[in-house]
Amino acid sequence: MEARAKLLGHPIHQMLIVFPLGVLATSVILDIVFLITRHGAWADASYHIIPVGVLGGLAAALFGFLDWLSVPSGTRAKTIGGWHGGGNVVVVALFAISWFIRRSGPATPSGGALTLSFIGVLLALVTGWLGGELVTRLGVGIDDAANVDAPSSLSGAPVTVQVAPPITGIRR
Repeated sequence: MEARAKLLGHPIHQMLIVFPLGVLATSVILDIVFLITRHGAWADASYHIIPVGVLGGLAAALFGFLDWLSVPSGTRAKTIGGWHGGGNVVVVALFAISWFIRRSGPATPSGGALTLSFIGVLLALVTGWLGGELVTRLGVGIDDAANVDAPSSLSGAPVTVQVAPPITGIRR
């Protein structure tokens, strides 16, 4: 099932998700370094990049929602997509709340602010797995005619559906 929103032949949602995931995970790494070193500059850096991850997450969510709308109702993909999207809204909310709590002292985050970020990154691992399930197992966001010899999406050449030859010689 192909994605609705594409850029140069590829799903926009899949292109965008790497940014918020990377930035928000980096903020947690910076917080861990802060906890080890007690140097406030690490926590301050985390505070300043969290909004970038939150805004990136909202942008990715918009395109993910557009793709989710085209998934047929009553399918496993629709259900998993709902959990994936809803879970990622929670991830973004946890980081946004953590950022808001930190605003009065970015270099000295409270335990609550750190806990929200840590829970957010753990939940992002689960929602990322769900996104992987959508793409690799259920074929959501995959070109309907995808195959190992398909031409580049930039070539303009049509993609033809290839049928795999039957597998022989398998013993059960």
